[in-house]
Amino acid sequence: MRIEIIGIEGLPIIEEGDDLAALILEALNSQGNPLRNGDVVVLSHVIVSRAEGRTVDLSSVEPSEIALRYAEFTGKDPRLVEVVLSDSRAIRRMAPGVLITETWQGFVCANSGVDKSNVPGEEVVALLPEDPDGSARAFRDRVRELAGIEVAAIVCDTHGRGHRDGEVNVAVGASGFNVIRDRRGEHDLFGYELKVKRTAVADELAAAAELAIGQADEGIPAAIIRGYAYEPSESASALELVRPRGMDLFI
Repeated sequence: MRIEIIGIEGLPIIEEGDDLAALILEALNSQGNPLRNGDVVVLSHVIVSRAEGRTVDLSSVEPSEIALRYAEFTGKDPRLVEVVLSDSRAIRRMAPGVLITETWQGFVCANSGVDKSNVPGEEVVALLPEDPDGSARAFRDRVRELAGIEVAAIVCDTHGRGHRDGEVNVAVGASGFNVIRDRRGEHDLFGYELKVKRTAVADELAAAAELAIGQADEGIPAAIIRGYAYEPSESASALELVRPRGMDLFI
């Protein structure tokens, strides 16, 4: 199997209402590398959120009393804390410099996924898309409408990991393929039957795409993964990757 990761260059600064599918198709055509059937398109959540108007100007935020208390403890901007709390349903962990929450969508991450990087505006932040799976599904539908092409789509975000240093790209939205490949019942090279092997395909694809997606000044907010034989599905969701609290040994 030969897999390619292709950064999508030449995209403009994304603004609310922009047609991401049209812009990406145009950018790839300009690169001389048009989108193909079976490609996986990985979109940074920031450009999806900006296109959907999921941004907040902190200058317009009035922090609550609880936000002020948490900000004092964590050392964070109280306006940012207010936005984080508004977009979460629970606080999982809190320490100086750290605020780990459970978002309304169900993800456990720092600051409810609220992001300042790669967002135009001195005090503007981007929230996670309200329905990241729906965003991925809408992107696929639009690509099909414009180009007659069947692709898979991932909306990604950079998350930390328990017991591991550094951050890695993960899928917060997905459409068009099974996000987990269940390999139980298969056999290894020596005939051993796999008992627990379930590969988080969507997260692996998101992490691979980050090798081409720029987090700093590269200006590449999306990528294509070409050549991976994913299992098509119209009902998959990135929330399948979230371990239920009752099975989480580390909460």
